[in-house]
Amino acid sequence: MNETQTITGGQALVSNLINKQVEDLFMIPGIQLDWAVDALRQRSDAVRLYIPRHEQTTTYMADGYYRATGKVGAAMVVPGPGALNAGAGLATAYASNSKVLFITGQIHSSGIGKGCGLLHEIKDQTGFVRGLTKWNHLVSSAQDIAPSVDQAFHQLQSGRPRPVGLEIPHDFLSERLSGQFESDTAPLPLQSTCLEESFVSELDQAAQLIDQARFPVIYVGGGIISSNATEELAVLANKIHAPVVMSDNGRGALSDRHPLAMNALAGRAVFQHADVVLVIGSRFVDALTPTLSWPAGRIRFIHINIDADDLGSPRTPEIAIAADAALVLPILCERVTSRMVISAEKAQDVKAWAQRQIDQIEPQASYIRALRQAIPEDGIFVNELTQVGYLARIAYPVYESRSYIGPGYQGTLGYGFPVALGAAVGAKGRRVVSITGDGGFGWNLQELATAQRYKLPITLIVFNDGHYGNVRAIQKREFGAEVAVDLANPDFGLLARAFGVAFESVDTPEALSGAVRQANSHDGPVMIEVKIGVVPSPWHLLRLQPMKGMTGPAAPVNPLGEVV
Repeated sequence: MNETQTITGGQALVSNLINKQVEDLFMIPGIQLDWAVDALRQRSDAVRLYIPRHEQTTTYMADGYYRATGKVGAAMVVPGPGALNAGAGLATAYASNSKVLFITGQIHSSGIGKGCGLLHEIKDQTGFVRGLTKWNHLVSSAQDIAPSVDQAFHQLQSGRPRPVGLEIPHDFLSERLSGQFESDTAPLPLQSTCLEESFVSELDQAAQLIDQARFPVIYVGGGIISSNATEELAVLANKIHAPVVMSDNGRGALSDRHPLAMNALAGRAVFQHADVVLVIGSRFVDALTPTLSWPAGRIRFIHINIDADDLGSPRTPEIAIAADAALVLPILCERVTSRMVISAEKAQDVKAWAQRQIDQIEPQASYIRALRQAIPEDGIFVNELTQVGYLARIAYPVYESRSYIGPGYQGTLGYGFPVALGAAVGAKGRRVVSITGDGGFGWNLQELATAQRYKLPITLIVFNDGHYGNVRAIQKREFGAEVAVDLANPDFGLLARAFGVAFESVDTPEALSGAVRQANSHDGPVMIEVKIGVVPSPWHLLRLQPMKGMTGPAAPVNPLGEVV
């Protein structure tokens, strides 16, 4: 579409966002964005605006929106402190491989880099944005707005999903343009349909290695979900009847009802026997040290990852394929031979072995069962960095792709509630359940206003122990004492009611289940406080290998014949 009337740069920006099918925008207005915001007012029929109470929530909401839907989440803030405030959500989106379009204003174009002390000026804002995105661009003129949006979406739909950034000086938004201002370029498809010839021979080698293996195992990370390759994964797993071990980010790649679907704890049992492991869409590294999730040795690894950077050191794959899993898995599946790596009965034995260990962690295990029983089948569960949440990484059953959202490697405390807000916007009426601790909730408790303003279908569950519980547990274990971990909490009931949010307080798993069921039919947000005390650590059960220093009761005998 070509138009010749005179318009502002702000109108050009909005027109091009609409052309790229941006329907929801998370933003907080400010003086450097005025001309873009007025353009959004003029196009309110095409773009819905969601205005939270803190700038960090704009990018958190964009992240949650993408993770619930697979559609680009868009956020916009003023420069300087606005961009810095949004950095936490942007960092989480980067770590979680989320397609987020981050638009930030800039100071007047003639003042950039001169240190004049203009409103919201910070030194090297572009460098800051660059560090939290896979691609960023400082718009160079009002005429550059349309092609910049084009390029941003090209980057969003190409390669590894991660945020991209656009900085737009405010004088370009107010400048008047004539001539073509709207791109004719339609959004790119979600993935390319071509495959390099070199991959075919590598896939032949991979198939041969899998066929020759005595006990091949499949390990998947969040990349399998970002690639929309879960169906292709299921076809491959069913053809060779190999166990599929899902990382925290890969939960939901296979329904936990599938006999071959296994969490990381069950993965310990099958990895003990594996001689070939196919790693798909995972960094496959430890959380705290640059070492492998499972040590190299007798296992031969095949890695498939869209990002070539995640195929190198410390990984030493025998076969490394830098490609989109959705493209290569069908070809690999054609080439492998049908077989029975593990029977459904043996796989169930492994899953039961893991569940027995989970069931020993009380009361967290009971709270997680209560949540799963009460949350609708199509509900979205947003996990947090809290005592119940840690165990939920392996213990909460996930039945659908994009119905489980975790913190990613950034581990940003307090991310969960604002991310859940964006998920609720994208989910179009599906119930979103966000769990958090009283510590993490303090980061964004003001967003109760946002949940209530937009009547978002969110059930917020705050586990209240009066402390930064995990930090406290680590201090007690490592040093025998604690410091700086106690909290002065508000009366959560009064807080919720001050925002007009329905509230209930419980102190047992049974009561929590009932409260969550009741909340499912509520029109809008519900806050539930769960009062808990000191609980046992689940960390010895998390991940393929326990984190250093995390020990617990001895594991039962591996059902496949060895002691783990």
